[in-house]
Amino acid sequence: MKGRVNIATRLLFLVGFMVYGFFLIYLRDFAPGEEQWIADYAMGKHFDSRLAHGHGNLFALINIAVGLALIVQQSSARWIAGLALAGTLIPLGILSEVVLGVPPLLVNVGGISMVAAVAWLGMFGWRLGLTQGGRP
Repeated sequence: MKGRVNIATRLLFLVGFMVYGFFLIYLRDFAPGEEQWIADYAMGKHFDSRLAHGHGNLFALINIAVGLALIVQQSSARWIAGLALAGTLIPLGILSEVVLGVPPLLVNVGGISMVAAVAWLGMFGWRLGLTQGGRP
């Protein structure tokens, strides 16, 4: 099954960003200096951290859906799967910016990859009649 890697790795990716969400809750509610965290909540690194958490979970779910859709055997399935996996560079890139000060190259590459994967999968599904709930 061509989508197996998308499904398995992104379920684990989803778990990682869910745990990261609990860490953000800890920082907001229980960590020393929580008042400052709350005061800075809507800007800077705090906002970017929440952005990475949200996008990480979103792209994990998109990759699971892509993996399920790629059960259909097609020559383009590997390319779509690879592009969707590369799309998860967005949350990793955001975290790299926040933690390491890395330029947003990973965010840009991930964004282009995810848009290309979803567009390609949409065209693929349209051709097969999947958008109307039919099976190929």
